[in-house]
Amino acid sequence: MRTLSSERYDDRIRSLALDLLRIDTTDGTERPAQRRFEEALVDAGAAEIVRWEAAPEHFESDPAFGDIDTLDLTDRPNVAGVFEFGDPEAGKTLVLNGHMDVVPVNEASWDTDPFDPTWDGERLYARGAADMKSGLAGLLYAVVAFRERHGDDIDGRIVVESVVGEETGGVGTKAAVEDSPYDFQRDGVIIAEPTELGMVTATEGSLMVTVTVEGRSAHAATRWEGESVLPHFETIRQAFLALESERNEQVTHPLYETSPIAWPVNFGIVEAGSWASSVPAHLESDVRIGVAPGETIDAVERAFRERLQTVVDQSDWLQSHSPTMERRDIQFIPAEVEQDVPVVRALQRSLNSHGLDSSPQGATYGADSRLFVESGIPAVVFGPGSVDRAHFPNEYIEWGEVLESIAIVAEAAHEFLTP
Repeated sequence: MRTLSSERYDDRIRSLALDLLRIDTTDGTERPAQRRFEEALVDAGAAEIVRWEAAPEHFESDPAFGDIDTLDLTDRPNVAGVFEFGDPEAGKTLVLNGHMDVVPVNEASWDTDPFDPTWDGERLYARGAADMKSGLAGLLYAVVAFRERHGDDIDGRIVVESVVGEETGGVGTKAAVEDSPYDFQRDGVIIAEPTELGMVTATEGSLMVTVTVEGRSAHAATRWEGESVLPHFETIRQAFLALESERNEQVTHPLYETSPIAWPVNFGIVEAGSWASSVPAHLESDVRIGVAPGETIDAVERAFRERLQTVVDQSDWLQSHSPTMERRDIQFIPAEVEQDVPVVRALQRSLNSHGLDSSPQGATYGADSRLFVESGIPAVVFGPGSVDRAHFPNEYIEWGEVLESIAIVAEAAHEFLTP
């Protein structure tokens, strides 16, 4: 399997990854990249190409998706290639899942053009290099490697699927688990999120809320006549951070013991005021609150609402101008897959054979694995790159990790499909 670093593979993997990275797939614009990936699936010999799109009915019964009218579902195709081996009906089916969408960029923060992939030695810079177009390209070539090594002596299927809208809640994967586009059962899933070649079996949930605070405007020359929202918001922010500290002491999980902050609270957007010469009288802040595996979003929301009420009870102003905390549209439920299911054991054996750490890990982010697990399909997260480099300016991946991940996934697929 380590021959994957030879030119006959490396050139093709690089070419596909670079083609995908050159296409801007932010804000629901995945179609051109999906078309390129479908071409690669056909060239690799997929027995069948499967396409599907998300529709409102896929989300109507799931409160985690909130107001479905806010979901961007138009012209966003998902695509998968089905690879068959021996008698596919006599074996199991392994799904290799990755997402094509990327988060927006602030080009002024980059040293290079984020959609013009740049090499620095064996380090590849581009938006999506780590999260996760390189890993997605690697999944396809893991199947190519598997077929060349084991394709003649095993029964089953491997599905390589590229989905849309993962960064905004898992639109493509949610549609696939609600209304399967396949006419066969899916037995296990590997999702190529950046894990630094570690095995993630638990992903954190997140409660997404908007906190709104009201004050009273006044001219800056007589600002004492107004009531600024800023001190009140700072009191709320500190109260939430105090609850964060308490929760990190009280809510424990064996896979998160080494995390500096297991269940973080992040005030991602804060908007206040309307004019430099006016006292700021309105503030909105979008907040992400971590939810531990085993917790529910509802229970965590109650805890933060109670803490907000504590702040209100201590302020004469807030008692008569109560702040609000409302859920945003998409919530991420926490998820954990059992450690003795076949897909986890198969990946563990492959990691062991490569001399890598095969112990289960917990991630403080959410992933599409939660949607598979919730639907009863065991899913594990594994891929090249680091989440520490994702969503950041100058995002990059070490190319050697991509090649190694291909070998590991190919061997895990063999372990999984072997009776």
